[in-house]
Amino acid sequence: MTLRHLVAALPLAAALCSALAQPASPTVAPPAKDVPETFFGTTVHDPYRWLEDVTSPEATAWMKTSNERSRAALAAIPGRQQLLASMEKVDGSVSARVVSVVRERGDRWFFERRGATENQFKLLMRDGLAGRDRVLVDPEAIEKKTGKPHAINYYSVAPGGTHVAYGLSAQGSEAALLHVMDTKSGRAVGRPISRADFGSPSFSADGRQLLFARLQELKPGMPATEKYQRGQVFLMRLGADADKARPVFGLGVPGVDLTPAEIPIAAFTPDGRWIIGYVFNGTQREITLYATPAAPVQAGKPPRWTKLVGAADEVSSAAYFADALYLVSHKGAPRSQVLRLPLKSPDIARAERVVPQGEQVVTGIASAADALYVERRDGNIKRLFKRAHAGTTPLQEITLPVAGSFRLNDNESLASAADPRLPGLVLELQSWNRARQVWIVEADGTVRNSGLQPQGPYDAPEDIVSTEVKVKSHDGALVPLSIIHRKGAVLDGRNPTILYGYASYGITEAPMFNPGRLAWLDAGGVLAVANPRGSSVYGQDWYKAGWQATKPNTWKDFIACAEWLIAQKWSTPQRLGILGGSAGGILVGRAMTERPDLFAAVVPAVGALDMVRAEVTPNGVPNIPEFGTRTSEAGFRALLAMSTYHQIVDGTKYPAVMLTHGVNDPRVEVWHSTKTAARLAAASTSGKPILLRLDYDAGHGIGNTRTQQMQERADVYAFFLWQMGVDGYQPKAP
Repeated sequence: MTLRHLVAALPLAAALCSALAQPASPTVAPPAKDVPETFFGTTVHDPYRWLEDVTSPEATAWMKTSNERSRAALAAIPGRQQLLASMEKVDGSVSARVVSVVRERGDRWFFERRGATENQFKLLMRDGLAGRDRVLVDPEAIEKKTGKPHAINYYSVAPGGTHVAYGLSAQGSEAALLHVMDTKSGRAVGRPISRADFGSPSFSADGRQLLFARLQELKPGMPATEKYQRGQVFLMRLGADADKARPVFGLGVPGVDLTPAEIPIAAFTPDGRWIIGYVFNGTQREITLYATPAAPVQAGKPPRWTKLVGAADEVSSAAYFADALYLVSHKGAPRSQVLRLPLKSPDIARAERVVPQGEQVVTGIASAADALYVERRDGNIKRLFKRAHAGTTPLQEITLPVAGSFRLNDNESLASAADPRLPGLVLELQSWNRARQVWIVEADGTVRNSGLQPQGPYDAPEDIVSTEVKVKSHDGALVPLSIIHRKGAVLDGRNPTILYGYASYGITEAPMFNPGRLAWLDAGGVLAVANPRGSSVYGQDWYKAGWQATKPNTWKDFIACAEWLIAQKWSTPQRLGILGGSAGGILVGRAMTERPDLFAAVVPAVGALDMVRAEVTPNGVPNIPEFGTRTSEAGFRALLAMSTYHQIVDGTKYPAVMLTHGVNDPRVEVWHSTKTAARLAAASTSGKPILLRLDYDAGHGIGNTRTQQMQERADVYAFFLWQMGVDGYQPKAP
């Protein structure tokens, strides 16, 4: 849109703003108590440092008052209850939602399921796809006993399904206790293991021993930044005392070279021959890998670790088959390639290239008994290929029933869609307008529905479509933008539109279905999803172009998408809102501070907003590889540039802002939101409200109950519609 068009729109903007009922902001700026710091000759002011002490009476009282006033303002929006009722109707129309499916030998199936009337996912098992379900772990029953909501963080199945190991945490804390259960009797084996936030349990081939990762014990006086440092992997027999388990991988173990900040995880290979050690340098994509024969370690002998690859080899994931590892590497291949490395003679320089780099981006791999399966991204659509383990046969594409997204492997949990002991794989597939279904890919390439996920009446809406475009950014880069809308949407600038993005860690927003989204579309809304630089939609180069010093490209790409939506008359500044969560808080926060005139409303959810201080938190150290460190001048300059809190300017007319956060968040401290809310309340002169919505039984959103999710989503949609001036969502004037 040209400047002339923007000026012509100003009278409309003034009329719309004057029509909105804008009561006094629920969040009132508290007293400023500046704590200035100087970095490399630059003084950084921090007027609300005192809010970081969330246990102080003053901070606690201000948070409580701001939250109560904000929730009261949200409750007063006339259409909020209708939005909530619509979401509950859609969610309750399907008998259950099923996630995290694991197939075991003997046709045994494990999965998490939440019924239509249930509030949290339970862990179930089933013998045969047509068999009877049996509940193994029920977090709702635990909540009834403790009065606190609980969630399953992760789980792992022993060979043959004889045991499961699972992490359980309360109130969104992710501070998991690791439990082991005998699946036949349903009884616990041994005592729960604490400090298992990154537990990654792995059973030996005979199911009698368990590898697990454990954080160090924080002693009195130790700094909070030590929480995720110096972790180790332990080995013990099932039922033994975890405190007496021996460390076999990690800092201090002979043959292993890693720093205190690096996170170790280890796993038995499915055939029981090897233990593979994984080293994660915080959030860095590139991993380090080790291997040792398993039998001697199980017999009580020290492991003989061999380093396979380091960070310089630019390997991002691995899959095992028959004494070798398949590796996804972007070294010299920004769209990634797949290598094969034999474990008995590992030399990465001589590794066989089994899948060369192509036009599509290799995003995942999984090994099954019949073949190596390869996940490739074509734009933001995933495509599935397979290649026989032996010979030099080319990749063969498998036609999927839905053009959308899936994941073959997860580096954080080491979960895989395939098992080297079993043919084919299990795929959870979805798209913008198709809900997740669980498909079985047979060894012959046929694809059939497993029947594990019931189909709901709203799970395949025919009148919802996506428009895929590429938007030219400030420097000519073309940014992918997906626009999800009802068929026949009119481009008259009146569509209430949410622009969403993330763009950190190389994470790409792929087509995903959210049944709660239908309530927004039913209200006449449009959802636009961007993949700015910082995602890896086009591979490693695209990711690195929105990383540390180049991070400004992330929000500049996002601003370009907003301007395009306005120019093409999908929306106007008065009906355009932006939404981003966690590291996506950088994206929406800086877009807001750069262009406050461009948006009606902004929602950073559990947002990373004070990047200068993030490093002093427990999860700040693991994030240094992604965002940089304030201990170097280049790192400090980059962090200051991406820190929303420090870019807020007094006397600016900022849009309405609602900051949402779980008070128990272990990933992004709640004070990112409280400090930013306070700063906006003090600085903004627009008269638009600043809301601080806190949940004292939640954290980063991991494990939130059905009720928590729906209540928050209803608040977000209602807030946007209120601030966009949509009829039916305007509170009565005071």
